[in-house]
Amino acid sequence: MSFIALYMFAVICLVLMAGYPVAFSLAGTALLFALIGQFTGTLDAAFLTALPNRIFGTMTNQTLIAVPLFVLMGVMLEKSKLAERLLEAMAQLFKNVKGGLGISVVIVGALLAASTGIVGATVVTMGLMSLPTMIKRGYSPKIATGTICATGTLGQIIPPSIALVLLGDVLSSAYQQAQLQMGIFNPKTISVGDLFAGALIPGLVLVLLYIAYIFFTAVLNPAQIPIHAESEGDDSNRSIASLLKELLPPLALIISVLGSILTGIATSTEAAAVGAMGATLLAMAYKQLSIQKLREVVISTTEVTCMVFMILIGAAVFSLVFRGFGGDELIQNMFTALPGGVVTATLLVMLVIFLLGFILDFIEITFVVVPIVGPVLLAMGLDPVWLGIMVAINLQTSFLTPPFGFALFYLRGVAPKSVPTSAIYRGVIPFITIQLFVLLLLSLWPEMATWLPHKIYQ
Repeated sequence: MSFIALYMFAVICLVLMAGYPVAFSLAGTALLFALIGQFTGTLDAAFLTALPNRIFGTMTNQTLIAVPLFVLMGVMLEKSKLAERLLEAMAQLFKNVKGGLGISVVIVGALLAASTGIVGATVVTMGLMSLPTMIKRGYSPKIATGTICATGTLGQIIPPSIALVLLGDVLSSAYQQAQLQMGIFNPKTISVGDLFAGALIPGLVLVLLYIAYIFFTAVLNPAQIPIHAESEGDDSNRSIASLLKELLPPLALIISVLGSILTGIATSTEAAAVGAMGATLLAMAYKQLSIQKLREVVISTTEVTCMVFMILIGAAVFSLVFRGFGGDELIQNMFTALPGGVVTATLLVMLVIFLLGFILDFIEITFVVVPIVGPVLLAMGLDPVWLGIMVAINLQTSFLTPPFGFALFYLRGVAPKSVPTSAIYRGVIPFITIQLFVLLLLSLWPEMATWLPHKIYQ
């Protein structure tokens, strides 16, 4: 019965693969195993009495208030067509650069992905906005679809992102728990700002490598990206002033939100509130906000927020029962017994998270897997910021990898039938290679993630 916690984890994976709702699958499976534990005498009922306190802690968690606000900011930029105007202006700005349209898609997609943090929303939005234009202007379906899929997953790593907000909150608890296990009764903590700062350099490196790949492809293989494609059919008479009018306000909003967090002027929740209000005011200023649009934005934000918090509650039930069966001790003993120590344990966790990324979204993995393995790895001496960034990029790569990557399915749903699925699969391979290269760099030089937080918050 000592392995019942692992059986429970295996069952939840099977239930999720069967297509049942995530939040209810987590809670339902956990309660079923808790009932079995009661009948077999392997679970102390006292563990379940802690559940109301956990839910109340979620309700009063100041950090998590940032989630609906960041979602509102991203959805407002999308629904009010501000993201579309930003893409058009950016494409015009880069029209004389080889691969300019593709570069514009990467930059705007990265900003949109960072605002929402929801892979599906970004891939679908960028697919509808930019894929027809890229195909029309001569881009090969492989390059166009690969760029859009890869850009959509950048929301996992580029701040401000709700993926990092959720991961930061979970890692903060795991870090404190790890220190208590190590006998440190005055534990340090990490904040969402630490994770934002840690993600900044790896995220920018990824964006620059994406841009470099598109540029050099346009130079070396113009059949894939026609050199003059960007100038065909463009309105060349647009002035720099009109372009800046489209570009600067959304960019200033996103930079101010991130800058206020990194400089310590505002917490992530306060900055998210400013971002949500700023996006709303921008939509009003551009006369893109009607009552109907506002209704759509609020409904969409509510749906995403309810999904996140229901999964969080379901994960709380699951992790409570998992610990009740001694799952955390079992994982710790297994990792400790591995040859190679912390290196082998980290590689194993990264492999498991990568494979789980085929069937679970980042929210489920953040709330279910990270609380289980996080305290064990952190107690073995890993830096929490470095671990968080590694998990984020790992998941980003998983969501891109054929044949099960989420981003591929989302784009297939909105791509025209003339674009074959094989083109989408082949298109993402260079971007997967880039992400694996960044993961390797990060593992060899952890300072890529840890230097900036230490520099800012020392």
